[in-house]
Amino acid sequence: MSANLTAAAARERAALVDDVRYLITLDLTGVQRAEGPHHFATTTTVSFTSREPGAPTTLDLIAPAVRAVTLNGTALDPGECFDGSRIVLPTTQEHNEVVVEATGAYTNTGEGLHRFVDPADGQVYLYSQFQVADARRVFACFDQPDIKAVFELTVTAPQDWAVISTSPTPEPVPAGDGLATWTFAPTPLLSTYVTSLVAGPYVAHHDSVTTRSGEVPLGLYCRASLEPYLDADAFLDTTKRGFAYYEQEFDFAFPFEKYDQIFTPEYNMGAMENVGAVTFNEKYVFRAKVSDVVVERRGLTNLHELAHMWFGNLVTMRWWDDLWLNESFAEWASVDAQARATQWESAWTTFAIVSKSWAYRADSLSSTHPVAADIPDLDAIAGNFDGITYAKGASTLKQLVAYVGRDAFITGVQRYFRRHAWGNTELADLLVELEATSGRDLRTWSRLWLETSGVNTLHPEIEVDDAGIITGARIRQTAPESLPTLRPHRLVVGSYDYQGDSLERADRYELDVDGPVTELPALVGRPRPALLLVNDEDLAYAKVRLDPQSLATFVASPRAVIDSLARCLAQGAAWDMTRDAEMRPRDYVSLALRALDGERDATMVRALLGQLSVAGSVYVAPEHRRECLRHIAIELRRLAHEAPAGSDTQLQLVTAWASTTTDDADLDEVAALLDGTSTLPGLAVDADMRWTLLTALATSGRVDRDTIVQAMDTDRTASGQEHAALALGSLPTAADKEAAWQRGVVEATESNKVVEATGFGFARTHEPEILRPYVERFLAMLEDTWARHSFAMAEDIAVAFYPATLADDALLEATQGWLDEHPDAPASLRRVIAEHRDAVARALRAQARDRESA
Repeated sequence: MSANLTAAAARERAALVDDVRYLITLDLTGVQRAEGPHHFATTTTVSFTSREPGAPTTLDLIAPAVRAVTLNGTALDPGECFDGSRIVLPTTQEHNEVVVEATGAYTNTGEGLHRFVDPADGQVYLYSQFQVADARRVFACFDQPDIKAVFELTVTAPQDWAVISTSPTPEPVPAGDGLATWTFAPTPLLSTYVTSLVAGPYVAHHDSVTTRSGEVPLGLYCRASLEPYLDADAFLDTTKRGFAYYEQEFDFAFPFEKYDQIFTPEYNMGAMENVGAVTFNEKYVFRAKVSDVVVERRGLTNLHELAHMWFGNLVTMRWWDDLWLNESFAEWASVDAQARATQWESAWTTFAIVSKSWAYRADSLSSTHPVAADIPDLDAIAGNFDGITYAKGASTLKQLVAYVGRDAFITGVQRYFRRHAWGNTELADLLVELEATSGRDLRTWSRLWLETSGVNTLHPEIEVDDAGIITGARIRQTAPESLPTLRPHRLVVGSYDYQGDSLERADRYELDVDGPVTELPALVGRPRPALLLVNDEDLAYAKVRLDPQSLATFVASPRAVIDSLARCLAQGAAWDMTRDAEMRPRDYVSLALRALDGERDATMVRALLGQLSVAGSVYVAPEHRRECLRHIAIELRRLAHEAPAGSDTQLQLVTAWASTTTDDADLDEVAALLDGTSTLPGLAVDADMRWTLLTALATSGRVDRDTIVQAMDTDRTASGQEHAALALGSLPTAADKEAAWQRGVVEATESNKVVEATGFGFARTHEPEILRPYVERFLAMLEDTWARHSFAMAEDIAVAFYPATLADDALLEATQGWLDEHPDAPASLRRVIAEHRDAVARALRAQARDRESA
């Protein structure tokens, strides 16, 4: 029987099974013993009622071994009823009890129960990650979101550990030999994927927050070796602001007993909304200076997971095709909370720069899908934690708020929580409440926005007379030929003129755009503005274009646009034109460098630097690339030296310059900054900056393997191991690339994050031709990699080791050839390779445009 689970099978099981309760006993006492660190003992007692006594059903369990299965007092033969992922229960009674005794396996892939040994002090740390269906790696269960249950967990582990789960942590009972047992109280009704276990010598900071239902305990945890860097007060301040904001907006008290937040190592994502025990990627514990962008993102992630306590945990999707209901809503709510309740008042600008750009990229790929995607089985959901589900969904909700009005939207959400608390829902359940509060028919809106794929483009068309007076104005809406849906957009058109040296908004026009052409009569008879910006304020989800005069205005003076959101929208329009081969990449490089000069918005700086890297390394035609990259490096060095001392801008520019340059004099300066013989006023050469500089030198062959190993020996931390893996993979010789390939692809025995960093280092090169021999080897290893590894590890390898910097016809042909020859490969694997193919095809179109005259 396959480990996959279809939506149809899940519906059948949910129709049969009711009133589920789990008693879960985990013995972790062997976790620190040399003879048994890879396995743990797990016993699950499952009680449930059957709506159809006599009917068979199954329990989910992925485990190396099952020792015993007892169904209603009768022993079943594990060899007959267990196939490695599922236990067949041949018959059911009205009331059933199943006892499963098994051996579970720790992972190093960030799935199931992840085991990590801290290189700094040798301490062992565990944490669970159960989304999508990995609770079955720890205990036997009905692992699907619509079979909610009560969970009672008992854990035996070293007595000096912190043991954290959904319910408040009980007092441990000594169990002899330095061990103890924790017996947690029963949980409310929950889905399997939001239960959790975190265990190890985590260090705790305790606090509380006043809520509508009283004081709720707060806990903040991290590894002992990271505790000196934990800025608990700042993190918990954001959490408390989120509590106050969500209780007010949702008109529903926080629904759980406590709220712990744990920073965990080798994490695959940003965070996970486990009820009462949210796990975070420990990259958010800053041991060195980081960009303000990262600090702001940490705040957003904090608020995103807190929003899930209501939308996702209190009210849960019925099946994974409504994953967007969880993620899109949490993304929209967290940005809204950040903008309204924290110091990050420009959060919607950051959303436009980061999240919507992510969405537009994803929506332009062949793998695009509706926001409300059709998810026939678990395999299909694996790749759908993407820019559509998160960022396009949140953008669509922002548009829906503009369409129905904020008050009606919030009131509808409040009704939704009250009606469906502790239950499971589908999209239609939310729309019913929003229709009731707004008076709008949302079925057509839902069909166009949530049930179709693709992104529209909005083109302003302006005619003027000899005196510069507008005689005609309209917005033309287009769609890709393969995804021809045109959608209604509620948006703002901004009219900008010069006030001195600044471009400031003179007029604002809010309107509905629908169909292929929408006239703008309010502009007719007015002087033509210097800059006309469609989708000002970023209400709509659509790519926009600048008319020729507006584009010329912005290209000449990108820093003249004072408003940060308007500036980022205009810059985004130019970048979209570049990606769509409507603007020469070298022209965009010139624009981006002018835009960087004096830019102080940290998120905008980050976006521009990322776009410069892509444009220079793969979009510019190969015959112009070396000269272009040299020009970029010269300008980045100048800007880095001119940036305010100690500023975020300086930090980002130095990082980008060091990573880009190949000039010997520049590399001498990088080396001098690293060894301290030269300084840049205000630049802290801390642990992370040392690795940044060292990796830049490694990529250019200015340091050797021994130097990197020595640096790792002086930074014996998890972060140091990952930085070293990146630096080692970046070394430029054929032997170095082969060593990285062997470590990350052939062996792939290290943790998820070390393998991923090795791959990103392997693909990092100033001479892409060195990767040519690996094109065929990459494609040849894919199916075996997918078969050998879990999805998370296999995806890391397939993404990180692709030789994308080659970006030429031969790579495109080889990638397409693999897709043509492997029509029956797993859908999740084909998706990764198709997205690689799409990126190369886009780069080739951009290169062709770069060869044209300006």
